[in-house]
Amino acid sequence: MASVDCELDEASLRGYFIGLEAYRRTRFIVVRNGIRTAIVAAQKESEDPLFSPITALQLLVAAADCVYLDEPEVDTAIPTALAQAASTRAQGKRGVVVQGRYSHVNFIIDPDPLRITVREVVPPYPAKLVDQARRVVDCAEHLPPIELVPDVVELGQLARSRMTASYLLPCRGGGVSIEGASTDYLDEHPDPRPWTLIGCERSQQIHEWFYGNRAEQVDICPRKRTGGTGALLAKCCLLETHIEAGDGRVVVPWGASLAQISEALTTVAEQWEPTWAPA
Repeated sequence: MASVDCELDEASLRGYFIGLEAYRRTRFIVVRNGIRTAIVAAQKESEDPLFSPITALQLLVAAADCVYLDEPEVDTAIPTALAQAASTRAQGKRGVVVQGRYSHVNFIIDPDPLRITVREVVPPYPAKLVDQARRVVDCAEHLPPIELVPDVVELGQLARSRMTASYLLPCRGGGVSIEGASTDYLDEHPDPRPWTLIGCERSQQIHEWFYGNRAEQVDICPRKRTGGTGALLAKCCLLETHIEAGDGRVVVPWGASLAQISEALTTVAEQWEPTWAPA
């Protein structure tokens, strides 16, 4: 970052900077004159010595389109955090410079986060896959700016799509009960009765193993849910150790780790934003 006493138009900034020495890793400069801020790109004579003269300069964002934010809780190394600051504090500005955590300064130009729909069922609460994905993007320096769009369906809502006197749920952990109906839990291996299974294909396979037949079923698999376009993150009980990706969508195991979700988000980001790289 540099404070100057000249105007912040391109000609004035070229006159100020060209010929000055810059550190060999300098590619961009946040320039301030009072409270006015601009962002420029700088080229140097060489990147080999520790310092080298600036030989060319391009104005990336003029002062009229740029804002400087003091946000001490924002980690400016996280692209998603920069995009969130821009969205909440500087809508309509092309360039947003943030002085954040550790007093570090970074910027984002034309913030346009990649929207990723996250499909999940609840309970348990919070929606686990949404929560895990949010925790990953909140600390991911390698991912482009991402906006997570929850697409969450309640198990009770799915059950009411096929009303019956008795339901079988995968486990008691979700805490689901259906008013006016009895509820059993597959992991407790209850005595069989004419129930409707609210579960996925793996639950159906376990039912067949326990009882020798397949149950009437309302399938809860987020992967199979139809509708929607664009980038998608979902989970599937039939995956155990790996993720699957294709057509801009990625699926993780039902019990995915944060590492697997990071891998999944990286994969879907590469499909939708193949040219993105941190500056």
